[in-house]
Amino acid sequence: MKKDDVPQDLSSLGKITKEVCYATDSNGKYVTELSSGWDVKIKALDIAWGDIEKRIAAAKQQVLEGKASPLLFFIEYRLMDIGILAGYAGFWKWQIKRHLKPEVFNNLSEKKLQKYAEAFNIKVEDLKTMTVHED
Repeated sequence: MKKDDVPQDLSSLGKITKEVCYATDSNGKYVTELSSGWDVKIKALDIAWGDIEKRIAAAKQQVLEGKASPLLFFIEYRLMDIGILAGYAGFWKWQIKRHLKPEVFNNLSEKKLQKYAEAFNIKVEDLKTMTVHED
């Protein structure tokens, strides 16, 4: 692709960051060029974010129905999995799976809740109520 043909389709990420692409200059040599986005990639990202939003909504619904603890909501919201959360919070995976049960979560000590809150970068009260404060 020629340097002048590098896509510059504006995406939501284009306002934050640019992607480095390789293109050829007028002499046919490879050079780097910044791209603010590409329509095909934008559509793919929009689909992926849509899927993530559905997972977050499903997790929230499970918590509201008493089928899961608020940990599930924040795991999805923070784009984590049990392994990642285990690394940040300092619990074993099996412990987190157990803490995903509402009856177990409701009996966790303040110390354990604080570890989870720190891993999600929230307050303990926000963890309990699934409150999200965007910075």
